[in-house]
Amino acid sequence: MARLTRAQQQERTRAAVLVAARQEFAEFGFAEAKVDRIAERAELTRGAVYSNFTGKRALYLAVLVDAVERARDAAEPPAGPPASAGRALGSFARVWLERLPFLGDTPGSGHLQVRSLSGVLGSESTRTALAELVRFEALLLALALGPGPAGAPLSPGAVRRAGLALTLLHGAAAVAENAPGTGDPFDLARAAEHLADTALGDDPEPPHLPYAAPARPAATPWTPPDGLHDEITGRPVDLADDGVVVVLGTGRLSAAEDAVRSAAPDDAVTVVVVTGDPAETGRLARLRIVDLTACLRRTFPPDRLPRLRVVLDDTGTVPTALGHPPTDHTETALRIHDHLITAHSTGRGAGHTAARHPTRTPDPNGAP
Repeated sequence: MARLTRAQQQERTRAAVLVAARQEFAEFGFAEAKVDRIAERAELTRGAVYSNFTGKRALYLAVLVDAVERARDAAEPPAGPPASAGRALGSFARVWLERLPFLGDTPGSGHLQVRSLSGVLGSESTRTALAELVRFEALLLALALGPGPAGAPLSPGAVRRAGLALTLLHGAAAVAENAPGTGDPFDLARAAEHLADTALGDDPEPPHLPYAAPARPAATPWTPPDGLHDEITGRPVDLADDGVVVVLGTGRLSAAEDAVRSAAPDDAVTVVVVTGDPAETGRLARLRIVDLTACLRRTFPPDRLPRLRVVLDDTGTVPTALGHPPTDHTETALRIHDHLITAHSTGRGAGHTAARHPTRTPDPNGAP
């Protein structure tokens, strides 16, 4: 029998740890789970566990990520588009509510099923990231629910309505986590359906946008990292394609909405999500975004998924290629045309100013 390579052995060890950790968290929950017992279940040493995961929190998030990635990969698209935004929101809610635990489930398994983060996020950075992710999830759902093609402009109040629906669903999950069997999923789905017609004013423009420095014109050849893919569609992504690329740390994801609203209707907009803490904050971002996209794939046919492309850059290859170290507060944006960076912006409002920059390629000789 051929000997396993080091990479193969590490992958086998990681898989064994995840199986053991899932069993431990299902039985004891996050708070009472022990890394020593996880190592014992996996027939490994404590050191072998820590060589793959930085701690119990990172391991718990990895277990949840593994579950949502499996669900996303198994998701089947619907036969056709929903008849209306209300029907779409009701269908999305029914898919999302399948996670609610039943009365006979153990507390630990129920917490895993609802992707519970209760008592898990201990640092300020992860709590900030979660708040930003909630806003980003609302943007993705609003783009899918929008009238007409998924690339249509956001209607007034669209993101707020989507956020309200997600608040309803997460609230139902929080109640069911502690009192399984509470709440009728069909009633909740009907309530979500009616939220599509709720009259809400649009979000005001962030006050700093009018004062954001304009994007800097450029004519720089751009060879982005390869091997990237869009989390929404699963397709490969070439960041040298014409359009706007916005690189956002997990603490600045709400700025994606500014770029989307500022871009021209035919602009391809890509959000690259980065972090300075891939073990925990990065896994949190992956968990939430993959979980949402799994539900979107089961609700909308491929041609109605949001046109916004989302790249999870766990290792920070994109900001590194631009000369910026990946952090939770990274905010930089590019306008790309003919494989050239034609505009580059950093700091607050970067996505907004890059999206507003003309698409024309600057003449390197300075001609108008």
